Amino acid sequence: MADAPHSSGVAVPILSLQSWVAYGHVGNAAALFPLQRLGAEVWAVNTVQFSNHTGYGAWTGRAATAAEIADLVAGIAARGVLGTCDAVLSGYLGEAAVGEAVLDAVARVKAANPRALYCCDPVIGDDGKGVFVRPGVADFFAGRALKQADIATPNRFELEYLTGTRIATLADAKAATAALQDCGPRTVLLTSLRTEATPADAIDLLAAEGGAFHLLRTPLLPIAANGAGDLIAALFLLHRLRLGAAAPALAAAASAVFAVLARTLAEGRTELALVAAQDQLSAPARRFDAVPC
Repeated sequence: MADAPHSSGVAVPILSLQSWVAYGHVGNAAALFPLQRLGAEVWAVNTVQFSNHTGYGAWTGRAATAAEIADLVAGIAARGVLGTCDAVLSGYLGEAAVGEAVLDAVARVKAANPRALYCCDPVIGDDGKGVFVRPGVADFFAGRALKQADIATPNRFELEYLTGTRIATLADAKAATAALQDCGPRTVLLTSLRTEATPADAIDLLAAEGGAFHLLRTPLLPIAANGAGDLIAALFLLHRLRLGAAAPALAAAASAVFAVLARTLAEGRTELALVAAQDQLSAPARRFDAVPC
């Protein structure tokens, strides 16, 4: 089902509750600048404040408590601006208790603006890594957050975990995506998919909305950059708000993310080259289309 689109010339306020790293680009550090570069007004609340992402094996910093998150959101609410907020975006949670503060923020925004969307990126784990969040976080996403979400953006590992299914074929992916929709979110973006039909040199993404499925395929780049999932979740949400439907939002978001990854690879970086590739966030060099499947 399509919503009334937002004009691209109008700032879109988004409350983003995710992790933050001082070095590199994951969580809010992957979402904030790209969203701002595309004209969104982002109110960033950081669920953790780390020196770098945990994939390095060592980091400094601390996770925010649920009370601290709630206090920050209350401070924003006190400005009387929640009625202008078009969406809430949530990602990595340091602990399950923080999730309740996130859902409270969602409820406050939706009470002030019933048209606001909640996009839940259920950060749980990934292929080759398994579950990497603290105990209770995955259960929170499955049992609480996704029931409240309008949009969900899992990767393949997370979709399998949340639905208890094994995804080997496109039919499997569509069935698992539909099962997740039955839990709450009317729009689902599967951010990484490889099946028996995916060429060895490609990667697929799948969007489901209103009973329709759209597949998008890009070349598979020899890079595994942390934060790519956070980036596509943020861009998909913004384009979904502006374009009013999942298929064109997938095309716009995936094309931009591919451009960022290609620039990151060309420069030999391990962290996303967001600043260097900023012009391609709005005008990617290659355009990929989402096709019905």
